[in-house]
Amino acid sequence: MPMLRGLPDEVLAALAAIAQPLAVEEGSVLCREGDPPAALHLLLAGQVTLSGRAADGSAAVVEVVRPGGRFILAAVLTGRAYLMTALAVTPARLLRLPAAELCELAATRPALGMALARAVAGDFRAMVLQVRDLKLRSLPQRLAYYLLQLAPAEAPAPVALRLPFDKALLAARLGCRPANLSRAFAVLRALGVETHGARVMLHDPSRLRGFAAPDLATDAEAGGPAADR
Repeated sequence: MPMLRGLPDEVLAALAAIAQPLAVEEGSVLCREGDPPAALHLLLAGQVTLSGRAADGSAAVVEVVRPGGRFILAAVLTGRAYLMTALAVTPARLLRLPAAELCELAATRPALGMALARAVAGDFRAMVLQVRDLKLRSLPQRLAYYLLQLAPAEAPAPVALRLPFDKALLAARLGCRPANLSRAFAVLRALGVETHGARVMLHDPSRLRGFAAPDLATDAEAGGPAADR
């Protein structure tokens, strides 16, 4: 787990002592918006969506958590209610760290406290980067940027890749409706993006990068698909 990397062995042993392995089926709700925080979940395998619900009952996916990710750390550390509902959209394996025990450990192990603080700071910066992305890029640009982050660095063209989840979830991840996502893919077709279901071919990554207008100052930490929380 990236959040725990570099912690002393005795801290890892203390975490292992409170960790509860969890295997869930597709469709399992792991925490609900409005409930008090019971645990921090570390995702080992599978995919989990984090969604919020409006007063009129409509819901929207805010984030898709992939292996190596976690949810929902800020709620656990502040003791405030969950702001999102976590739903397993595939069978998943997790480690569950009970909130009270985790906070007690953090209070007595400075290395763990710093690791959690860095993780929260990283989550905040990732959120700011997502807001910047929504404000400063059009939907086709956001899609182009997302696809480029899926591609291996410095890979020669053409680049073949596979979407990490279905297009309905990708639309939610990019802040749009599926119909709008289809139109965005159509725009990118002229820039060498070819799609066959979940398989995507980038025939001209350099041209696509110019269209996506990446922010070079924040690209290295933007996280993208692999850092979804």
